[in-house]
Amino acid sequence: MTLCVEELRDALAAHGITLPSLRVDLPSFAAAYRPPAGLIALGNCNTATARKLAEVVRKAAGH
Repeated sequence: MTLCVEELRDALAAHGITLPSLRVDLPSFAAAYRPPAGLIALGNCNTATARKLAEVVRKAAGH
């Protein structure tokens, strides 16, 4: 899961996006989730970051 967070952080950074709260969701370790089904917490971001993220996702989807 940590590798997944690092990969996502790197991919977002390649588009100029930073999610400051991006991390492994620690309570998912104590829950009934089995790896690799642990949760990744995307956290909070400001509106400018949310718009940039939406723009990148739309472009990737071909819209």
